[in-house]
Amino acid sequence: MTERCTWCGTDPVYVGYHDTEWGVPERDARALWEKLALDGFQAGLSWITILRKRDAFRAAFDGFDPVRVAHWGEAEVTRCLGNAGIVRHRGKIEATIGNARAFLAIQEAGGFDAFLWRYVDGHALQNRFASMAEVPASTDLSARISKDLSKAGFRFVGPTIVYAFMQAVGMVNDHVVTCQCHERVAKLA
Repeated sequence: MTERCTWCGTDPVYVGYHDTEWGVPERDARALWEKLALDGFQAGLSWITILRKRDAFRAAFDGFDPVRVAHWGEAEVTRCLGNAGIVRHRGKIEATIGNARAFLAIQEAGGFDAFLWRYVDGHALQNRFASMAEVPASTDLSARISKDLSKAGFRFVGPTIVYAFMQAVGMVNDHVVTCQCHERVAKLA
């Protein structure tokens, strides 16, 4: 049997996400913003809940087009609050709208991808954890990025959310060393 990080269990949705997306370096600015938005919606919930609702989120948030979402108002917030396919939390929905505006400002100033990847000098950090028990929930670096994102106007970007985001978008390789994906993801860095 092929070994995987234990957090994904055996759920086919989780296993597919683990095997094909988690930890793979993402350089597309819009995709990075989408993943950060989804991580913000995860706050207080399990990632599998968000993953199962990801298509509904994409439909509800205009494909996570930040230009469109940045222009949303109360009508769109109300529409989302009535959408049972997503997490209906006014604060998170309003934060996503504000985060779209903050994203656009950073994008205009030099690129959201460049803004994020500069924290790791453009190359994913390669951890070599033997077990998931060694993997931190946050780091000094995720706290620094969280602080800078907050200064730029982002919400729902605490250090733990930011570290989960860094793992998801491949800024850090936290596949355990016995995981079938560790070396493959390391080579992508």
